[in-house]
Amino acid sequence: MDQLVEAYPEEVLTACYPGGGRPPFHPKLMLKVILYAYSQKVYSCRGIATMLHEDLPAIWLAAMQKPDFRTINHFRSVRMGAVIDQLFEFTVLELHRQGFVEFENYFLDGTKMEADANKYSFVFRKAVTGQEAKLKIRIQETLQEIQEIAKAEGLELGQLAEEPAAVELASVANRLEDQVDILTDLIAEEKLVENRKGLRKRHSLLKKKVKLIRENFIPRQETYAEQLAVCGERNSFSKTDPDATFMRMKEDHMKNGQLKPGYNIQMATENQFVLFYTIHQRPGDARCLIPHLEALQASALPMPKTIVADAGYGSEENYLYLIGDEKEPLAGFLIPYGTYLKEQTKKFKNNEWNVKNWTYEEADDRFICPNGRRVVFKKYQEKKTSNLDLSPWRIIFGKWPVSSVHFPKK
Repeated sequence: MDQLVEAYPEEVLTACYPGGGRPPFHPKLMLKVILYAYSQKVYSCRGIATMLHEDLPAIWLAAMQKPDFRTINHFRSVRMGAVIDQLFEFTVLELHRQGFVEFENYFLDGTKMEADANKYSFVFRKAVTGQEAKLKIRIQETLQEIQEIAKAEGLELGQLAEEPAAVELASVANRLEDQVDILTDLIAEEKLVENRKGLRKRHSLLKKKVKLIRENFIPRQETYAEQLAVCGERNSFSKTDPDATFMRMKEDHMKNGQLKPGYNIQMATENQFVLFYTIHQRPGDARCLIPHLEALQASALPMPKTIVADAGYGSEENYLYLIGDEKEPLAGFLIPYGTYLKEQTKKFKNNEWNVKNWTYEEADDRFICPNGRRVVFKKYQEKKTSNLDLSPWRIIFGKWPVSSVHFPKK
């Protein structure tokens, strides 16, 4: 631990200190203490501060100095926040230099970590878009009513957009408020009771429309737009942790598949050392592989020779990315596809009605089914992938009433 931290570049650590004030504890000393405490499964700042009084290795690493828990917490949360990724990469490179890791086999797997957020603070894109669509319909209906009222009042509101923005709605509300002020003055001046009743009725109707626009339409419109912006490409987020996405966790104590806010951590290891990690908002592992490898390429770490992962990462999109799509291969890989193990079973191989077991006549581009009938090529069909690219699929169809059979184009 001492040798590793001493090898860290001095300029990276001292860059976190702007200068001035009382001389701080040396950053390497603080790093040694924190890393040693983590290796002993002590993570709280108060627990680390206690170790500096009781644990001999911690006392030696700290050179008999005793920073309190506030100093430790400020160092790791504020000082090191900007350089933690650089230090991690330097640590892995140092392990590589000393031969602990070789970047030969890059074992990649994902795990979901629950966010520190209320599990009932969910916002789902589908619900927001549904409510937004209903709001647009109601706004249109209300604006039509307002146009009729404005015509009766002698107001010219002009041609309004089919989906007016908040600014346009506010402009309509301002015009109506001006008319409300005029009616207020007329009510005060009018002496006849019957006329005052008519003016009050018009006054009340206009005020209701203004209130509906100001307190309902505009706030809801802004709220839905903000929620969709936070959601981005995701289908959900948490109000108390907007970066977290609702996904199913492995720990399902109620056995009901409850969605909880969390993150998908993609982590690669070799010889029990963590080589690299990325944090994702997507619940599925397959859609995290390409962003993970792109982040690895952007780092200072070398590319591994072989990427090893389970069938959760097997997809046509990932395979094309790894083989380079007619370019230089990114890396070797050992990633089975989803049905690989199933295809190795005796039941699968002996199933004569399985398309993959049929006789294929390459010259005529057709299959022969167990009944001896020809199954010929029908058409190409494009399927959208996770990144919205179109992937071509071939569809074959026989001369009897059965469903079409789909398989990827070679």
